[in-house]
Amino acid sequence: MAKIYDTKDHPFELRHEVKRLNTRLDDIATALEKSDFKDIIENYTSPKKRIITNFTAGLSRGLGLTVGTAVVLALLGWMISAFVDLPLIGKYIGQLQEYINAYKQQ
Repeated sequence: MAKIYDTKDHPFELRHEVKRLNTRLDDIATALEKSDFKDIIENYTSPKKRIITNFTAGLSRGLGLTVGTAVVLALLGWMISAFVDLPLIGKYIGQLQEYINAYKQQ
């Protein structure tokens, strides 16, 4: 059976416990405000906001992948062009260029 506390029996202890709980609640409220919990909840409860957010994220990823691929291929082409002067590798790259030119003329 749970013991019911009377404020007359332990007035200081109860005031101390209430003050500690109020401090803890203030800390939780501050943490929720800092984490923008309200914005997160609004984003997940509004399908329109979620669609717009996901659409812009997809566009950003696609653009980033496209630009990144272009940069990597450009660097790779630049590095290969430096090896064209080497006898063995230059021979294979020259053959590859001939195949490409033959395909273009068809």
